[in-house]
Amino acid sequence: MDFFMIIMPYLIAILLLCIVLKIVSVPFKVITKFIINSLLGAIAILAINYWGASYGLFIGLNIFTSVFIGIAGVPGVALLLLLTNFV
Repeated sequence: MDFFMIIMPYLIAILLLCIVLKIVSVPFKVITKFIINSLLGAIAILAINYWGASYGLFIGLNIFTSVFIGIAGVPGVALLLLLTNFV
């Protein structure tokens, strides 16, 4: 009986920890994806601004474009390129 009373709190704590980690891991994945998309988008914008300068292509790098690219991903860079230069 004493062995069961000693082990049971540890089992409950491990179960609660697993549940909390499962709940927290989903938003963490979303935030991580947003940050990675923003960084890849910023690198793509800098590359377009560097190599596209001779062709007159330019995308401003600011908080709005970073948030848009963070949501839309790298295809958002293509959309921004089309909107800022050809429309």
